[in-house]
Amino acid sequence: MKHVIFGTGAIGRATAAALLRRGERVTMVNRSGIAQMPDSVEVIGGDVRDADFARRAARGAHVVYQTLNPPYHRWAEEFPALQDGVIAAAEASGARFVNMDNLYSYGTSGGRPITESNPIAPNSRKGAVRARMEEQLWAAHAAGRIQVASGRASDYYGPGAGAQSALGDRLFLPAIAGKRVRLLGNPDLLHSYTFLPDIGEGLAVLGLHPDALGSTWHLPNDPVPQTSRAMVETVFRLAGRSPRISGTPTIVLRLLGLVDPTVRELVEMQYEFTEPFVVDSSRIVGLGLRATPIDEALDTTFASYR
Repeated sequence: MKHVIFGTGAIGRATAAALLRRGERVTMVNRSGIAQMPDSVEVIGGDVRDADFARRAARGAHVVYQTLNPPYHRWAEEFPALQDGVIAAAEASGARFVNMDNLYSYGTSGGRPITESNPIAPNSRKGAVRARMEEQLWAAHAAGRIQVASGRASDYYGPGAGAQSALGDRLFLPAIAGKRVRLLGNPDLLHSYTFLPDIGEGLAVLGLHPDALGSTWHLPNDPVPQTSRAMVETVFRLAGRSPRISGTPTIVLRLLGLVDPTVRELVEMQYEFTEPFVVDSSRIVGLGLRATPIDEALDTTFASYR
């Protein structure tokens, strides 16, 4: 089968790796046409917002994956058009559409575990963008234009997560150097983080499993979540360092946001770090998926930084 992944960021690469392990044929699409991938992976460059280009890029595809992610402060302006391009590609090729989503459209859960049955009630601008995109996607599915399976993940971490992850470069590099790590919000609350390889495995299964279509699935999270502080302390122990951890008050984010548009966008998402943020992904176990235990995932990620 031919799988076309739109986006070559951390999630796109993790999805490609999961598909390649299954012996599937993978093409990836980004703006530049350049990505560090195995020679067996074709990389096509162009603007996905151009529907004609997106259709050409997905010619012959059995499954397409939407893992694109525009600059954080440009979601409202760019994200819907990117999704439109991938929808056009899936419709033209008759391919299954696998959507990479997050949890923003749920809004606050009041500290209760989040399941796929939680209402769509965003309380942020970015959550509203996601909700509108989701509505459009399922409307196309209901109209028979495309067949959709959608996966939702929490904040991700893992090998290759880089600077985009709260538990990426901003954790592992300082911990290895014995420097202070600053976390968002209250580090002593339970918070579900999703391991990048588990996201890749989840999206690959949504692309292949006959029972995945027509539904939204929470991608695998360890059913026993930890606090952000506990996860960071584990990384310091792996580095042989004494933990140096502090939170980041909202007022500090607001001040930093005056000069950094990405940080400015984090302010409205602080609710995720001011109450327990626990994601129930037990439903996807029915598709044969289980999360990597947190301590094992942190050990694997630490080894990648070493």
